[in-house]
Amino acid sequence: MPAEKIANILKTLPNKPGVYQHLDKNGKILYIGKAKDLKKRVSSYFTKGHDSARIRVMVSKIEDIRTIITETEFDALLLENNLIKEYQPRYNINLKDDKTYPWICIKKEPFPRIFPTRNPIKDGSEYFGPYASVKVMKTVLGLIRQLYTLRTCKLNLSPENIESGKFRVCLEYHIGNCKGPCEGLQSEGDYLEDVQAARELIKGHLNKVKAMLQEQMQKAATELQFEEAQRLKEKFEIVDRYQAKSTVVHSGISNVDVFSVFSDAEFAYINFLKIMDGAVLQSHTIEVKKKLEEKDAEVLLLAIPELRQRFRSETKEIYVSHSIDLEIPDLKVHHPQRGDKKALIDLSLKNGRYFRLEKLKNIQIVDPDRHVKRLMKQMQQDLRMKVEPRHIECFDNSNIQGTNPVSACVVFKDGKPSKKDYRHFNIKTVEGPDDFASMYEAVFRRYRRLLNEDEPLPQLIVIDGGKGQLGAALEALEALDLRGKIAILGIAKRLEEIFFPGDKYPLYLDKRSETLKVIQRLRDEAHRFGITHHRNRRSKGTFKSELSEIKGIGDESVKLMLRKFKSVKKIREASLEDLESVLGANRAKLVFQHFKNQNTAS
Repeated sequence: MPAEKIANILKTLPNKPGVYQHLDKNGKILYIGKAKDLKKRVSSYFTKGHDSARIRVMVSKIEDIRTIITETEFDALLLENNLIKEYQPRYNINLKDDKTYPWICIKKEPFPRIFPTRNPIKDGSEYFGPYASVKVMKTVLGLIRQLYTLRTCKLNLSPENIESGKFRVCLEYHIGNCKGPCEGLQSEGDYLEDVQAARELIKGHLNKVKAMLQEQMQKAATELQFEEAQRLKEKFEIVDRYQAKSTVVHSGISNVDVFSVFSDAEFAYINFLKIMDGAVLQSHTIEVKKKLEEKDAEVLLLAIPELRQRFRSETKEIYVSHSIDLEIPDLKVHHPQRGDKKALIDLSLKNGRYFRLEKLKNIQIVDPDRHVKRLMKQMQQDLRMKVEPRHIECFDNSNIQGTNPVSACVVFKDGKPSKKDYRHFNIKTVEGPDDFASMYEAVFRRYRRLLNEDEPLPQLIVIDGGKGQLGAALEALEALDLRGKIAILGIAKRLEEIFFPGDKYPLYLDKRSETLKVIQRLRDEAHRFGITHHRNRRSKGTFKSELSEIKGIGDESVKLMLRKFKSVKKIREASLEDLESVLGANRAKLVFQHFKNQNTAS
């Protein structure tokens, strides 16, 4: 019955923009979406296969569909946003933010005060914000305090109260931070000029503030008020320095919003920058959990109206990191590819990535299990695996001029080294420097033993090397009937290329990718472990050939000499007395005579 009902609904859907709601058998909303063409979009859920398992699960639960037709796709976007906030469906991204952000208030009162608040009220006052960063808000207020002498008291400075002489000037007046309007020492008109200038500064119109100061400075100079002109010049320089600190591009880029997005396996990160007169006035990043493996452009499209509404943005132009297929009335949307505009997108992404990095650091400290889950899920997605790579093993070969070939196997569990499980292999069946044959032997011996001992196999094998070493490892797995049962890849050092069996072209992961960093760490650890073992083995071989060939000198005597003298060279140069102190008279004579004969022969 549900399939027949859905089929009938699909037949009647219009080819118009609007919002659709998927409902389950209990009438609960599963998902809310918007569409340029309702018929095509909604039908696509039931007429094509879906790569995402979560989408397939959601579709299996749909028992009813409701639609709302709108005039434009943008109207549908706004309606979708409001409905998601109201119903918070299970399969929708939730952009809700429980934080309360600070505002700057210009109070509606005689001689208005300017102060921060987190609770805007409808009393006719002006509120500017919200500010994503308290530090930025305090910087703006600090700049206003430096430039303008505005009162901080809460007195009711009505004309009647001032005329009656009800108030007396306070310390702020005496230290020059206020001009004493409470005693009528400053007119309201003069005070409101400062308030207007502060208003422009709060709005980010720094060029306008500088122009006002420059005009006042020239006027004071013309009227021969040189001290006043100097004071205004100092204020101009304060604003100029403030603007220079926050300038990111040339001042020609003004009154623009910048939106960027990037994501990992579970979350998307959207950054918002507000640019005015070439300066960054706002920067805010939100983290949202993806529900149906949404693409970055879809997440960005949903976030733009929400963030513009939240931060009361009225700009007529925005720059975005991803191309958006949507016409927004009275708004120019640019997807820059180069130049200063692209530099702003890069800056926005940089802010977003910094936010994510700090978040991950906190997660590692507070909830390490959550960090591991995220990392494993990300690696599974990046490496196109069927399961999470909780247990990874990496192989590396070591030989110098074909001598003492060894292979190293290091083991990572949950993304961290498990040193007790490290293994090294002295290559037995290979003569000379044959990396491929050595790799085959090491991989074969490792997994034959795990199979014989019924030990758990890894989910992922990493081979240090290109296609040749990867092919040799694959042959070993095939000989053990393990090919296709364990994921395997090779990493080539030069360009950090990742090779998969059967793929013609390598995979290039982002250099900042956590997945790549784990693989690089595996590779480096395998190299270190292999080199260390190879050096030890080679050194033992050298000592054996140099010292053990002395007739009458056994392994214990060799160990005693090396412990004392550290090297064969120092043993050769030692005096008979020094050797006697370690070996005794008889054995010392044997060693001393051996090296003396060598020196004579040479």
